Amino acid sequence: MKVTEYFEQAKGETLVSFEVLPPLKGGSMQAIFNTLDPLMEFKPPFIDVTYHREEFIYKKRESGYYEKTAIRKRPGTVGICASIMHRYGVDAVPHLICGGFTKEETEDVLIDLNFLDISNVLALRGDAMKFEGKFLPRSGGHEYAIDLVKQIEAMNTGKYLDDNIENGEKTDFCIGIAGYPEKHFEAPNMEQDMYWLKKKVEAGASYIVTQMFFDNQKYFDFVDLCRKNGINIPIVPGLKPVTKLYQMNSIPRMFYINFPDALVKEFTKAKDAKARKQVGIEWCIAQSKALKAKGVPCLHYYTMGDVKTIKSILEKVY
Repeated sequence: MKVTEYFEQAKGETLVSFEVLPPLKGGSMQAIFNTLDPLMEFKPPFIDVTYHREEFIYKKRESGYYEKTAIRKRPGTVGICASIMHRYGVDAVPHLICGGFTKEETEDVLIDLNFLDISNVLALRGDAMKFEGKFLPRSGGHEYAIDLVKQIEAMNTGKYLDDNIENGEKTDFCIGIAGYPEKHFEAPNMEQDMYWLKKKVEAGASYIVTQMFFDNQKYFDFVDLCRKNGINIPIVPGLKPVTKLYQMNSIPRMFYINFPDALVKEFTKAKDAKARKQVGIEWCIAQSKALKAKGVPCLHYYTMGDVKTIKSILEKVY
């Protein structure tokens, strides 16, 4: 079933969903089950699985020279989605990214997903490669998320990359996209961010999942701005508890977001790691309750493998 259909059936009730990362290459599906098993009591209708582009490493050859080699450290997104659906009977939402994939490779993945009856995807540009100053698409790949959305929507009408295909199978993907309550870091201003967000909606996107944020007012302002710009699809808030001191620096640097002064103050004055973690948990609980009280369509939690923390939050919210 489509993500948007779950929202419609909920009739104002706030659903819950989770995002998981594929295990590192060499790991097992049990790592995913260990994360999700304790959370299934909260009845998520769908679970997101991230996609990861290749990384480059340098391997030393017998000659003594180093060879630049591409590796994908977290493969398996499609298989993980199929396994989640089989084990739990819930829908899986694979992330699709521009980075590291050609249009043909993207089409092949979409065909696999269609054959597996996976009817939801989250279309993202993806991040730049490490040590690259900006995002660079793979040769023959998409440069922007809107182009990925257009390709998926084209397949929904039966149009494939090969123009010789007539009467192609029409897929029926529900397309999600990302939204940034504090502005995408590459956008010169919020006006331009809104412009391209609306273009993605016009291209076929059906719902938005936001980047994590720690000030609910940022989310509410973002929703208001979307509505004023004619973006009327569901907007799902993305949440992650901050639990470690180093995250005070790493999260703003990696995700281009800000922490509220009140959270920073409470976090830094906590006496030890246990106390700091509790501050982060309580903050996320308060965020979740306030968002739920406003009737948001769903609370989407970035688990990052920390199942105990996420469960402790949900026990207070649901």
